[in-house]
Amino acid sequence: MRRGKGKWAVSMGEQRPGEEGGAAPRAARDQGRTAITRLAEYGSRERQVLDQLLDDQFVGHVALVRADGYPVILPTAIARDGDRLLLHGSTGSRWMRMAAAGAPVCVEVTSADAIIVARSAFESSLRYRSAVVFGVCQRLEEREKEAALDVLTERLIPGRAAEVRRPTARELAATLVLSLPLAEWSLKVSGGWPDDPGEDVAGHAWAGVVPFAVAYGDAAPAPDLRPGIEVPPSVRRLAERG
Repeated sequence: MRRGKGKWAVSMGEQRPGEEGGAAPRAARDQGRTAITRLAEYGSRERQVLDQLLDDQFVGHVALVRADGYPVILPTAIARDGDRLLLHGSTGSRWMRMAAAGAPVCVEVTSADAIIVARSAFESSLRYRSAVVFGVCQRLEEREKEAALDVLTERLIPGRAAEVRRPTARELAATLVLSLPLAEWSLKVSGGWPDDPGEDVAGHAWAGVVPFAVAYGDAAPAPDLRPGIEVPPSVRRLAERG
């Protein structure tokens, strides 16, 4: 595959101020953080499309620049809660402490569900939805922190929060919970069919779409699970999704 077009890459690029992406203060837009310059036709301003992507995924990648100027990016569990994105981790986490102290971050979330098989490697690509959210996180405290942890738990395993004990004061004290407003964001959606030039369409190579999916499997009990404890409804429902 030639690298000139780079369709295989799930890249946000940048968005031009005032065109694609979520609302943001003019000063932020003028910095070009959300300006799409590559494959701009994939850009979307639909907030409901962004929400659906965030609701469909469990993992986001958080990027920030450390005090020594070194950039880092780390995967973490995410959950959308209305107009904000929730993140959590240990109080011992360096990046969490930096984000809690006000370091600017961006969170990237991607979902790919098919390979678009074109008549040439150059035109072949992935079918994907990809977003980057920019901003400064807010540290949650006390009751708001515990409620946010419930949202995260329910996002991963719906119904689980009611099946387990409440977190202890020690556990809450050891956990940082951050919220990132969904105010400044960039979104691209690639779908459809191969976009081959006429000379390739007239050729003999096959073209189409090959879907793929991640599915839940059968629940496996922990080796130290006491006899007689059945699989709870929340876990059964996950397995039933297949």
